Amino acid sequence: MEAADEFMKYRSPLVSRYASKEMAYNFSDRKKFTTWRKLWIYLAKAEKALGLPITDAQVLEMEGHAEDIDFAMAAEEERKLRHDVMAHVHTFAHCCPTAAPIIHLGATSCYVGDNTDLIMLRDGFDILLPKLARVIDRLTNFAEKYADLPTLGFTHYQPAQLTTVGKRACLWLQDLAMDMRNLQRGRDDLRFRGVKGTTGTQASFLQLFQGDHDKVEELDRMVTEMAGFKKAYLVTGQTYSRKVDVDCLSSLASLGATVHKICTDIRLLANLKEIEEPFEKEQIGSSAMPYKRNPMRAERCCSLARHLVALMADPLQTASVQWLERTLDDSANRRISLPESFLTADIILSTLQNITEGLVVYPKVIERHIRHELPFMATENIIMAMVKAGGNRQDCHEKIRVLSQEAAAVVKQEGGDNDLLARVQRDPYFAPILGQLDAVLDPKTFIGRAPQQVARFVSEEVRPLLEPYKAKMDVKIELEL
Repeated sequence: MEAADEFMKYRSPLVSRYASKEMAYNFSDRKKFTTWRKLWIYLAKAEKALGLPITDAQVLEMEGHAEDIDFAMAAEEERKLRHDVMAHVHTFAHCCPTAAPIIHLGATSCYVGDNTDLIMLRDGFDILLPKLARVIDRLTNFAEKYADLPTLGFTHYQPAQLTTVGKRACLWLQDLAMDMRNLQRGRDDLRFRGVKGTTGTQASFLQLFQGDHDKVEELDRMVTEMAGFKKAYLVTGQTYSRKVDVDCLSSLASLGATVHKICTDIRLLANLKEIEEPFEKEQIGSSAMPYKRNPMRAERCCSLARHLVALMADPLQTASVQWLERTLDDSANRRISLPESFLTADIILSTLQNITEGLVVYPKVIERHIRHELPFMATENIIMAMVKAGGNRQDCHEKIRVLSQEAAAVVKQEGGDNDLLARVQRDPYFAPILGQLDAVLDPKTFIGRAPQQVARFVSEEVRPLLEPYKAKMDVKIELEL
């Protein structure tokens, strides 16, 4: 019956459909409330070490019950008390009767609430960073493989000068590398709220230690270290500054913008049949059109990326409306925006890794598109060749202009192929350079330094960025579609 009841209420698809188990666990009730208990244990240990009358037995009792949470009892307590932290204090005390008098001693709700949020944010970044590194690694391999494969460039989504498939991938990589640095900075800048009391003054702890400021500072340092942080914020209100949430989620929203751009490019190229995302043997692209191979993974990334970018508004507004030392109108919003941002980023990166591991390139299609446009692009080269052969630049320009317009009319008005090259070959004026036309029209003469740019960019900027994650590169993503 309970299993059937699950389908009678809304379930977030971020968890039920998409997110990895590790990220879903990171923001789970189990992780949250066991972390609260660990924080109470850290506090008791530090207070005991600094001379408060707390016994080894009390600490051991708490440690022995850190994981066995009676969620039903906690829910019942919260219904009575209308306070989630005190509900869990009572639930913990129930299974730790000896330690009950010293659980949460001197602390405020934000001691467990905010510190746990900071732990979850840190651990969330630790889940995302290797995933982003793998995406960058796969895309780097792709860029190197196709570093010198010419392809049409597009500006305004109109054919422009040639680039290479690998150089275009480096445009994507550059944005992802910026995201990698942003996420790493966001993770490294995180500090612990620590032991600060109700309005951040540490007054309750100063009273507990009878005015000994050094012990209060040492308490803060010890608990911060036990939680795995190098530093705590020196000043807080009741909460840590909500600007911290802005910094964290802005890096994720920026990643969302990057992924949306990359996947939009892939979708555009899929329409041209130049590049496709992986397509499973038995996958169905359309229920009505059996021939279709829709870029559904890239579309999923774009869809979720929009959500990730939109979530950025929440922490900005929350930070702006916090009154004085704190107001509680941050709480309900943060319960949604913080987990959803990390869950969404997690899904996007897993999906993008799957895409980049199986991108398919169709060189013959790319070559056909180049052949269609290159004669127009090569006109300047033809003029230069004629001038070197003794021709007049202005006369040649006029000849090319007329022939180009005639060829353009065939393409646009008659739906024919670009026959500019054939027109040039038939015109006696161009006889001096007919033997050079193949060389003049070699696509590789139009890609400039693209291959060299790929090699230098990868070696100087990308590979060093991936070095810390080498041990985590072998994980492959199999999507459950």
